[in-house]
Order: sequence, then structure tokens, then C-alpha cells
Amino acid sequence: MNTKNHPDSATLVLREIRPSDRTQWESLYRQYADFYQSPMNEEILQRTWSWLMSPQHPQEAMVAVSATGELLGLAHYRGFPEPLLGQEVGFLDDLFVLPGHRGGGVGRSLITAVGSIAERRGWPLLRWITAQDNAAARQLYDRLAQPTAWVTYELTPARPGLASP
Repeated sequence: MNTKNHPDSATLVLREIRPSDRTQWESLYRQYADFYQSPMNEEILQRTWSWLMSPQHPQEAMVAVSATGELLGLAHYRGFPEPLLGQEVGFLDDLFVLPGHRGGGVGRSLITAVGSIAERRGWPLLRWITAQDNAAARQLYDRLAQPTAWVTYELTPARPGLASP
């Protein structure tokens, strides 16, 4: 990896997303969707952006910014109720770092920043998922957190006009 693309930790700024970040955020989020081979369109981008910009919506975002103002990575997170704990906990929905800046501490810094938010808010844990074959990210995650024994399932609710299995 080209170390000149890795920001010096002293020059990396972690902050909440701002309205002026829209264009760079959109580029990052499109790349994130491409990585996971997830469909992306203007409607999804607009809806997600509106969530991030609304103080009433639980979805929030942290960005990693270089000394030159380039967004190098993003983290989308939110609180959610955990009935077995009787408390709200944190969930890291999306984490993405530009490919040329991976391995330089940007992802770790974003997770640590969201972890600090979790601590300030009294969330007893921060949870996230990743693809089983996302080996590079899992190396980082295994250093920062404990993997769980839980298996994730998804159910697509029946839609009108579609036959049930």
C-alpha cells in the first residue's frame, strides 16, 4: 500500500457530517454500495441524506476528513432499543474508507469515534455486522471487538401481487 496516501493521525479530522459534505459523501456511499453489490439510485441517496441531515431521525454520520478537506471515510450509526438489556445500544450500520486510504487507521479512527459517542450516550455496547468474506475489514474488527455467536437472517415481507413460497 502506498503510505503517502495514509493520513498522519495528527492531520485526520473526525467530525459529524455537514450539509456541505453532500457531494463527497455521495461518492463514498456509492462506492460502499458497489463494494456490497447493493443497488443504489438517486432516491436511496436522497432519502439517506435526508435522514442524516434531520435532527429528528436516529441515523447519524461521522466522517474522516484529510488536511485538504477530502472525505476519506464515513460511519453511519444509530441508537436502538435492546429489550434484553432494557437500554438503548448503538449500531454501526455502514463503515467505508476509500480504498487508497485503507490500512492507515481511518477505519479504526471512525469506529473509535463512534465508540466514544456510545460511551457519552451511555450505550453499553456498539454492534455491527459485516459480510463473512470481508476478510480485510474483519482483521480490523477482530482487533477492536468481540465477534458474536449470533447468525443474522433477513426476511423479505410478501408484497402485494407476489406469490408466497
